[in-house]
Amino acid sequence: MKNKTVLVTGAATGIGRSTAELFAAMGYQVAIGCNHSFAEGLQFARALSEMGMSTMAVKADLSQPDQVDAMFRQIESVWGGVDILINNAGIAQQKLFTDITNEDWNAMVGVNLSGVFYCCRAALPYMIRQKAGSIVNVSSMWGICGASCEVHYSAVKAGVIGLTKALAKEVGPSGIRVNCIAPGAIATRMNDNLDEEAVALLREETPLGRMGTPEEIAKAIAFLALEDSAFTTGQVLSPNGGLVI
Repeated sequence: MKNKTVLVTGAATGIGRSTAELFAAMGYQVAIGCNHSFAEGLQFARALSEMGMSTMAVKADLSQPDQVDAMFRQIESVWGGVDILINNAGIAQQKLFTDITNEDWNAMVGVNLSGVFYCCRAALPYMIRQKAGSIVNVSSMWGICGASCEVHYSAVKAGVIGLTKALAKEVGPSGIRVNCIAPGAIATRMNDNLDEEAVALLREETPLGRMGTPEEIAKAIAFLALEDSAFTTGQVLSPNGGLVI
């Protein structure tokens, strides 16, 4: 019986990195998906391998279906099919709605929504044959309530939630669970563009009085992905410190 394989996209930094490290420490075979941060992901995979963990770095632009399919073939050639898929990769941008360009919109849809679709499509044939599998899609609290100056980001993250719920109904009879996590403000590189005033305001507006950590979100992802939540599918868990309730 083969060890279970996990693919975490966007795993070179932030939430994805913490998630990949957590699964690797638990004994899973972990594919660290990256694109622009591939050099960093490769170094991360090597460091984990030197610690005795089973990891590999894989590269793909998730907005390109051919690259996604090639990434899955690479994983399958080494470890077989993907048992657990964590669709974490994403981009963010703050802009007035009237300033969003066609390129901005297409990039946001391509990575944050189409990328989830392409990865799920590539992973499911193996999961369906096995009559088992787990998918966790990473959305955002802004996909639940919307964010000013982040209309395109909010729209695609809401789309991830809709995709999760619909797909969970479709593949549940095949023994596959699909859930979604919608984090709040998390201290990651993605939020490095926020100035001190914006960060202070987020903390002030959050009932728990702080930003979350990537490690906290990784643990929530693992809960949804693994057998502790075996009767949970089509659900959205939003660890956001009480900012969105």
